[in-house]
Amino acid sequence: MNAFARRLLCGAALLALLASVAPSPAHATSDTIKRSVQNILFFPLDVALSPYVALKALWVNWNDSDDTTAVKIVYPLPGAVWLVSVNLGASAIRGLAGVLEFVPGLILIPFEADLDAIYDLPEDREAVVDWESDFINVRFGIDYVSPGY
Repeated sequence: MNAFARRLLCGAALLALLASVAPSPAHATSDTIKRSVQNILFFPLDVALSPYVALKALWVNWNDSDDTTAVKIVYPLPGAVWLVSVNLGASAIRGLAGVLEFVPGLILIPFEADLDAIYDLPEDREAVVDWESDFINVRFGIDYVSPGY
């Protein structure tokens, strides 16, 4: 192979390389990183509000139930312990899911892709604070023990 052919081949390879890394139109979505940051930021507030949220759910369910008087007398104490524990655990899982989604969320920013939520309960449950904006959705005090909607 002569020098001209090598230069031509190297030039074509360089042109192909430059074409493959050329900037394309930005269509990046940031849903994964947004959800991750929300979960990391707001899970401590979920943990802090867990007793309030769980006891509120207990009170509403206790008043709405058609249980016998004996059940209504016995249920509140073990029910309170159980519901607070479940809400605390679900809040901790929210934080863990936020940590697990953070690095993939960063990697996916320049691409037109998002991950499905690892833990989507915070998205479809009632919350003490629920405020949506373009930048971040402020949702904490999530009721993990009541049925979702």
